[in-house]
Amino acid sequence: MSSSPAGQVAEVELIPDFASLLRQHQRMVFTIALHMVRDPMAAEEIAQDVFLKLHQELRSMKSSAHIEFWLRRVAVHRAIDYERKHRHDPNVALEELQMPAKEEPGTDPFLARRLQALVASLPEKARAVVVLRYQEELMPEEIAALLRIPVGTVKSHLQRSLAMLREKLGRTLGEVSL
Repeated sequence: MSSSPAGQVAEVELIPDFASLLRQHQRMVFTIALHMVRDPMAAEEIAQDVFLKLHQELRSMKSSAHIEFWLRRVAVHRAIDYERKHRHDPNVALEELQMPAKEEPGTDPFLARRLQALVASLPEKARAVVVLRYQEELMPEEIAALLRIPVGTVKSHLQRSLAMLREKLGRTLGEVSL
């Protein structure tokens, strides 16, 4: 422990060891990657890459909150990089989509799958904003900081994406008539 000139003891947050961080955050990183790239194998590869980078950068991390923020940001950016490198057809078969890590009891699995497919059809940045807002439950200010874009841009992505999703879902549900 070190003392400051005024005789106060400086508190330093202890960063958990890498194995603990991996266990604590692996689901979050994988889920973000999966929602972005819609391919479990690619999501695993992205998650491994993110955690390898964390291992290399761990000494520079200042706090647990900093690590969580950093992991989200790097996961989103690696997924966007992957998407740019491997342009896939956004029309992914529903069977290939995985259910999200946080599944609410009593939800309609067919509607949830359809929503996942619709979110997957959004452009990269808009999809990242929607995933971070509704899957990771981040506030627009936090998303703006993660993606390094203005808060207004986050809000406009959300507004346009939700309008697009409502319209597409309305068309889809309109096609199903009993």
